Amino acid sequence: MSTQDIVQKLWNLCNVLRDDGITYHQYVTELTYILFLKMASETGADKDLPQEYRWETLSAKSGLELKQYYFDLLNALGKQSTGRIAQIYAGASSSIEEPKNLEKIISEINKLDWYEAREEGLGDLYEGLLEKNANEKKSGAGQYFTPRVLIDVMTELIDPQLGESCFDPACGTFGFMIAADRHVREKNDFFAISEAEAHFQRSSAFKGVELVHETHRLALMNAYLHGIDAEIVFGDSLTQSAKRLRDFDVILTNPPFGTKKGGERATRDDISFQTSNKQLNFLQVIYRSLKPNGRARCGVVLPDNVLFAAGEGTKVRQEMMDFCDLSVILRLPTGIFYAQGVKTNVLFFTRGVSEQGNTKEIAFYDMRTNQPSFGKTHALAYDDFTEFMEGYRDPTRRTGERWSRFTREEIMANPDVSLDLGLIRDDSVLDYNELPDPVDSAEECISNLEEAVDLLQSVVKELRALS
Repeated sequence: MSTQDIVQKLWNLCNVLRDDGITYHQYVTELTYILFLKMASETGADKDLPQEYRWETLSAKSGLELKQYYFDLLNALGKQSTGRIAQIYAGASSSIEEPKNLEKIISEINKLDWYEAREEGLGDLYEGLLEKNANEKKSGAGQYFTPRVLIDVMTELIDPQLGESCFDPACGTFGFMIAADRHVREKNDFFAISEAEAHFQRSSAFKGVELVHETHRLALMNAYLHGIDAEIVFGDSLTQSAKRLRDFDVILTNPPFGTKKGGERATRDDISFQTSNKQLNFLQVIYRSLKPNGRARCGVVLPDNVLFAAGEGTKVRQEMMDFCDLSVILRLPTGIFYAQGVKTNVLFFTRGVSEQGNTKEIAFYDMRTNQPSFGKTHALAYDDFTEFMEGYRDPTRRTGERWSRFTREEIMANPDVSLDLGLIRDDSVLDYNELPDPVDSAEECISNLEEAVDLLQSVVKELRALS
């Protein structure tokens, strides 16, 4: 049984909990609590758990006794344990009301081929479950899950090295950092490195910050199952408390889209331009968090508005081009993120030694114009990036029509210092960006209906409880 098969079986268990009014995202969190115990049992890591709160005890119980024991277990592991276990179970609670549903999930998990799962990697299994959740529109999880292929491409091009410190200030489920760790391991023989190097990679090389509590819990679990003892802060990278997280060699990230609630501005005093635009604030935090050594580098996903926003946006772009060598901007296609029609880009830049005039010219690659819309019917694939990756690595191969370049002088000639450049102009072809994918639109309608049904079922359940 492959990892994909196991992931599908785990995902199908979600249907067991539908009658308890549990959403897809809640289900993944519930499954995280239970899977952790099973995976700890399979790997021998349950030695860190209290004897009375391990998988063998949980799986031996049934009925109301099981339900009460499970609730007590969540409370105990959150309050009585230490370290990573305490973090994963902090504030944990369950929405499972029916004991038979809990029994079903535990028994089905026990039936899975855990030998095969261990061979393929429990971390990959868990990450597959997170990806499955993100691909379900009704789960709402796509907002923090970057497509795996994009993560892999960005990581490969930024090329994290052994001994370098890596950071994601909006880490979601920690996907970028796990990809960075995998990249470093594939490039090095870990049997040949020193104990100090191995300890650094395991405990200090990767850091992240996540604002949403449940997502933070998933990130902790994901890192744990991949053997990474990373510092993953529950907090906001735009606040003063995050100032200590700086001087990184590599940053890979996809900050959240939108504006701060209520028009709030970042509270950090180490960024120059305060704005309610979260992406502009994150961008300032990012380039100021890189080591000013001429080698520290970043790949960041940002929406189109960062490229052309006037006012403070103009000042942020000017400062970024002074602080950093903004070498390449990839204009991504639409349809690859959770919101239909969202237009995004990847900015690749290196922090300079000085803070003046580091960007001389910028290369643009148009992966958007006259392309089929990506979505369920046309999934984004690694091969879609071949031409871009070849040109990124070798400037002499930037010869196709999708490549263009603009000097600093040409960019500065625009009063707004707009970077909304590099798109092919072809008036003979309809701009597909304005046209929704009919299949995706239909699926979105169905998802909305299912969400409404779930909500009604929850309301009915609450009314019955009150009566």
